[in-house]
Amino acid sequence: MIDGWEWDESLFAGTAAYYARGRLPYAPGLAKALAEALRLDGRGRLLDVGCGPGAVALTLVDLFGEVVGVDPDAGMIAEAGRQAAKAGLAAKTHWVRARAEDLPAGLGTFTAAAFAQSFHWMDRELVAATVRDMLTPDGVLLHISDLKTAPRADADLPHPAPPRAALDDLVRTYLGPVRRAGRGTLPQGTPGGESAIFARAGFSGPDRHVAPGGQPMDRDCDDLVAQVFSMSFSAPHLFGPHREAFESDLRRVLREASPSGRFSERQPGTEIFIWHKRPPRQGVAAPAARPFPSDHLIVG
Repeated sequence: MIDGWEWDESLFAGTAAYYARGRLPYAPGLAKALAEALRLDGRGRLLDVGCGPGAVALTLVDLFGEVVGVDPDAGMIAEAGRQAAKAGLAAKTHWVRARAEDLPAGLGTFTAAAFAQSFHWMDRELVAATVRDMLTPDGVLLHISDLKTAPRADADLPHPAPPRAALDDLVRTYLGPVRRAGRGTLPQGTPGGESAIFARAGFSGPDRHVAPGGQPMDRDCDDLVAQVFSMSFSAPHLFGPHREAFESDLRRVLREASPSGRFSERQPGTEIFIWHKRPPRQGVAAPAARPFPSDHLIVG
């Protein structure tokens, strides 16, 4: 757990509705990269821990026979269910409102477990060990994040880049210089060092794969407002009675940066680290995963 900070249920309160529009998508080659690396064939089970509104789970759903998303935020679970139903995937996906620390929660065993930019919010030592016990003998842990080191080269795009620094400055003007996180703060930001934690939990690896980004994307003011409100450190509830004033100033900053209201940027690549419960063996199929009991409380 992060030193000096405790999780509380307001961490992402009110952000779920903004995710689909505001967050940049994972690279389009994510599912293909995993299918090739793990020889996935549409069977097995995926556990998405800290699934949010289901972005990764729904991206990878065709690679597995069943996908289970777990998240403590009621709004996220509800949004994931809506997105799955909209895509015609309700029968293949299940959404469980629970903290990662509450696992295994009777969910059964899985061939893969994914953490997509969520692991840093958890009691990482406890969750890594618990999830390892939930995997089949040949199971894998997938640690997925945006690739932050790739050059973006936005100069040839048709519209100005989003004014990230100005937006961050505006958030600090309203909420103060120390990053907010639920009812607490994160003076040092979120922690790293995941590799050491996974290794201590008994995983081997990792194998690193990259789904390349670089695809040009057009964004408008509503997209960028949604992106700001989708972040834990600028969640809508943090602004209290000043939310409307903040959004008005936010839109003013965006108009000043691009009078047309249009922005361009490149989609980031996606970095995947594959950790094995035991060293992988060539040509050996993973055993079938055991489903969770049908009477477990789920949404979706």
